[in-house]
Amino acid sequence: KRSHTRIQTEPSPPPPMTSLRSSAASLAPSIRGAAEMVRQEALRRELDGCQLLAGIWCHGLTVAQLRSIRASLPPTARLVVTKNSDMAAAVAGTRWEALKPCARGMNAWLFVRSDEIPPALKPYRDFQKEWKLQLNDFTGAVYEGRLYGPDDFPQLEAMPTRAQSYQYLLGCLQMPAVNLLAVLRARQEAMLAQEGEAAAPATEPAVK
Repeated sequence: KRSHTRIQTEPSPPPPMTSLRSSAASLAPSIRGAAEMVRQEALRRELDGCQLLAGIWCHGLTVAQLRSIRASLPPTARLVVTKNSDMAAAVAGTRWEALKPCARGMNAWLFVRSDEIPPALKPYRDFQKEWKLQLNDFTGAVYEGRLYGPDDFPQLEAMPTRAQSYQYLLGCLQMPAVNLLAVLRARQEAMLAQEGEAAAPATEPAVK
């Protein structure tokens, strides 16, 4: 019988720990970078079609409070909590870039995708008053490319709604018609008065 000799191979030694650590360290920046890109792209999608972007100082607000604010917002508004660095990168080179100075500290961001600005701001203002959170104020907003500071928010909150604007425009359109009708009515009444005077019989002088 032919004898078979077995060749025993020694197991390869495990890779050194230093190489594993270096591999993990090299992968970590790429993973973080990919996560940042995903977050920033999500913010850019939020900005698409947005009419107003406002920052809110959310330091000390609980998760339950943030949920309560979100629940009170109209469907056209959304509250997002994200890193300031991601927000600054998302608005860079856009019409929202003026808000970058507000991207400091702890912020929540209110995205308003409608020109109905006061109804979108009112829920948080009511929440702020209810909980007596004077320090948790709006940090700034950008509307139509202009930066509004915290002291400028009364201008945004006093803006007319779409219904009020329509009523005003309708009133402006009706005003000339009302004035014209008043003039025509006055003229018609004057003509009737003249016709009545012409049709009235002349009174004969009294006979002495």
